Amino acid sequence: MLIDPRKATLLVVDIQEKLIGAMSDPEGTVARARWLLAATAELELPTVISEQYPKGLGHTLAGLKAAAPAAEIVEKMHFSCVAAECLPPSLMAREQVIVCGMETHVCVLQTVLGLLALGKQVFVVEDACDSRTPASKAAGLARMRDAGAQVVTREMVLFELLGSSSHPLFRQISKTYLVGEQP
Repeated sequence: MLIDPRKATLLVVDIQEKLIGAMSDPEGTVARARWLLAATAELELPTVISEQYPKGLGHTLAGLKAAAPAAEIVEKMHFSCVAAECLPPSLMAREQVIVCGMETHVCVLQTVLGLLALGKQVFVVEDACDSRTPASKAAGLARMRDAGAQVVTREMVLFELLGSSSHPLFRQISKTYLVGEQP
């Protein structure tokens, strides 16, 4: 199955101020998530950002919010966004959910498993996810794949959303996100 921009939404899980420093690749994770948020914002993909206990863990990094100013931000205490019942109707109405964030083996995993249980088609953006250790990230990705999630990259997401080089934004997106050095 391909990602369909008419059916998809982006969910960014818990890339927060007090968590990012503990990740295995904090700078890379932030740069790749910002890239994904900015590119999908240009394509006007609906976006939701979750924050785990923001009073204690801080808020979503400012640069990520700036990359997708129209994104809806939701708060949660459960590790899973589904268990927290914090996902807005706009996301729940769509069949496909593109997911990235941290930690891959905790909040991302539990959210993805919850979305799959609801019958959603889920695409996990491997290069925009992180955990404290590479082994934990790998285990989380493997478990999500085994459960039925599609593991994808940022470029796969972008090309599937565009669908064709005849897309009206293809040249602009290509120049901005696909040509030259990427994070």
